[in-house]
Amino acid sequence: MDAATDSIDSASVGDPALFQPLATLEHELASAVPAPRDRGRVVLLVSRGDGGRRMTPSRAVLTPQSGMPGDAWGRRQRRPSREAQLTVMQANVAALIANGQPLALFGDNLILDLDLSDGNLPPGSRVRTGRAVLEVTTLPHNGCHKFRARFGAAALRFTLKAELRHLNLRGVYMQVVEDGEVGVGDPVEIISRAGGLAEARHYVRQ
Repeated sequence: MDAATDSIDSASVGDPALFQPLATLEHELASAVPAPRDRGRVVLLVSRGDGGRRMTPSRAVLTPQSGMPGDAWGRRQRRPSREAQLTVMQANVAALIANGQPLALFGDNLILDLDLSDGNLPPGSRVRTGRAVLEVTTLPHNGCHKFRARFGAAALRFTLKAELRHLNLRGVYMQVVEDGEVGVGDPVEIISRAGGLAEARHYVRQ
């Protein structure tokens, strides 16, 4: 774990001086180099320990039973939904919103250099991440009050803007369908795209 992330937990908030205005976020997104569509790489792994304390292992074994080892998902008292097993965010979008803050502040389990839009990776699509196979679920990944406290109200509006929702700027949920080890820097490759499922994700307006 690096020193920049070892103090981040569920109660952590962001630095308002680094919050980006909506116009800047939209402009930078429009001018950004597109993320890879077919084959990318793993940028960051995050497991949320007790109290949401961030752990950033260099490698982990993902399984259908536990998801990310040690993560909050697997510690829930009631049977956790596999639809929400792993939270995943696109690396260039995360870097844009974070604006210099640690990417572990998001709390997403995987930060991937890969296009996560509905057009490229609709629900039901599968990706090989390291040696694990993951499937995109239909559950929408929406921002919340914690996201607003960490990155600002404009960032939350940015991720929820109707005309941008198909880009999944806040990320997506995935579930593990084949266990395997994954590490930072490992390749991520789309192995199947679900057809006709781009409309299956039901967004919640906030």
